[in-house]
Amino acid sequence: MTNYLDFERPLAEIEGKAEELRAMARQNEDMDVESEAAALDKKAADMLVDMYAKLTPWRKCQVARHPDRPHCKDYIANLFTEYTPLAGDRNFAEDLALMGGLARFNDRPVVVIGHEKGNDTKSRIERNFGMARPEGYRKAIRLMEIADRFNMPVISLVDTAGAYPGKGAEERGQSEAIARSTEKCLQIGVPMISVIIGEGGSGGAVAIAAANRVAMLEHSVYSVISPEGCASILWKNPEKMREAAEAMRVTAQDLHYLGVIDRIIGEPVGGAHRGADQAMTAVGTEIQALLTSMKGMDRKALIHDRRKKFLDMGARGLAA
Repeated sequence: MTNYLDFERPLAEIEGKAEELRAMARQNEDMDVESEAAALDKKAADMLVDMYAKLTPWRKCQVARHPDRPHCKDYIANLFTEYTPLAGDRNFAEDLALMGGLARFNDRPVVVIGHEKGNDTKSRIERNFGMARPEGYRKAIRLMEIADRFNMPVISLVDTAGAYPGKGAEERGQSEAIARSTEKCLQIGVPMISVIIGEGGSGGAVAIAAANRVAMLEHSVYSVISPEGCASILWKNPEKMREAAEAMRVTAQDLHYLGVIDRIIGEPVGGAHRGADQAMTAVGTEIQALLTSMKGMDRKALIHDRRKKFLDMGARGLAA
């Protein structure tokens, strides 16, 4: 069953009518509705192309949060082999919102880390909707240290509204864990690639995205705060989220222009949720290209490259 976003309602009506016609035909073999249904299919396909060609920043936020969008677990299952997860931070607990372990990518040993939101009610609650606690970021630090020790590239898949802001997380040092994880990203002497596959929210995203190369899927978003949160602070009204999304420049296109990210990965027409396999293949191709671009760089060069990237961030936009 297709989950339609609010702005996709006209599309839902057309596709629904086509399905109704075919359902009637299945019940009555004498009915010939295929030509009419095919015309509706074409109208829906044209509408989908037009709709996704001019998405507003807020609509991109909605697409980035789509429940059927492929998540970290899907990417690991499709792009990596011999995945061996690492659990726990050796201090407090295991955090299912942030997963990671050792794996092979195109037969090359790597460390993969990512936020996992879950895909149904039970798994979303278990995964805390992808909002990691301090132990999740301390687990990420463990993984990056292993990668650094054994000279394995780090690949991170970012998809979180932000780090979990609960009382327990704050008591256990949430901000310190995020800062240490970000610091570790900047210290490791191996290639690091981050891909924003859905939402990239605040420090919870940056903690595993301070990489040599950062790519974003075409309809993903990356921001210091959610549009609703920004609107609540600036306008005291979360319903101003559309204006906030526009002002914050959260889209891949804006962030590429500003130099915050390096590459934009195209999505299938209608978003990654309408063509998950195609989207994941595109991400895998881009990761390989980015790894190849850093071939031959030694430890010192990789660290310098990563630090310079973040020191220069936004310079192009300011100059403009």
